[in-house]
Amino acid sequence: MMPDLTSSIEGSFSERFGERIEVDGALSGLDELARIASHRVHRRYLARDIAPDLIRLLCACAMSAPSKSDLQQADILIVQDRTKIHAISDLLPEMAWIRETPVFLVFLANGRRLPQISKIRGKPFPNDHLDLFFNATVDAAIVMTTLLRAAEAVGLGCCPISVIRDHAAIVSQMFALPDKVIPVAGMCLGWPAEKGEISPRLSLNTTVHDERFKENVDELGAYDRRRAATRPYRNQREPERFGRDEFYGWSEDKARQYSVPLRADFGAFVRAKGFNLD
Repeated sequence: MMPDLTSSIEGSFSERFGERIEVDGALSGLDELARIASHRVHRRYLARDIAPDLIRLLCACAMSAPSKSDLQQADILIVQDRTKIHAISDLLPEMAWIRETPVFLVFLANGRRLPQISKIRGKPFPNDHLDLFFNATVDAAIVMTTLLRAAEAVGLGCCPISVIRDHAAIVSQMFALPDKVIPVAGMCLGWPAEKGEISPRLSLNTTVHDERFKENVDELGAYDRRRAATRPYRNQREPERFGRDEFYGWSEDKARQYSVPLRADFGAFVRAKGFNLD
């Protein structure tokens, strides 16, 4: 079985990074590495409920993740009410799969609990600054990733939805989030209706650094071509502004995506929720 797992991991990495990454077949935990290596986003779900006990189990796994200084500043909001899921879907009509998801999770950065604890214990709280927001946000991201790993281990499919931050104030009001509690990301959770595809990633030469940071954008063209071979873009962004390229790759798509202001009001939202970003 181990050679099969080794081949599976190496095959997934070849598809994702366009290079051979050696895997020692004697390593323990190859089954978990194989799941991580073959991660796929799922956007179509079976009309099948997820048992409440399973959702709670996944949340327990997620909350077992590392937490900065044991501060535990991440929360998970579980949404199963179809009316609420449809309301979220209506905010993001370009993501039709949200409407069909059996469960929608919202991962929250909770910077509220620590000041409350300080007040309860009669202690000062001189740490109401950017780090409070940063720590809570990172904690929420780690919890989200850990839940995704746990969900995939039991056969569920996930699709993180960061775009809820485009409507952070509405989402906050929808779920009665108090001051210093903000939505970091959502996630669709369901039994996959299809296998999904591996998303090609930038080469490790571009994103992994030995001993010191070394800028490398020379391989972007190769990555654009490798990605286009298996995951070509169906549409080009803003053709009326930038025209249509004969070859349209990842780097062109991301350059066009970020050529317009995105979430420019998010800082104002975070401050309005009581976070001090100084």
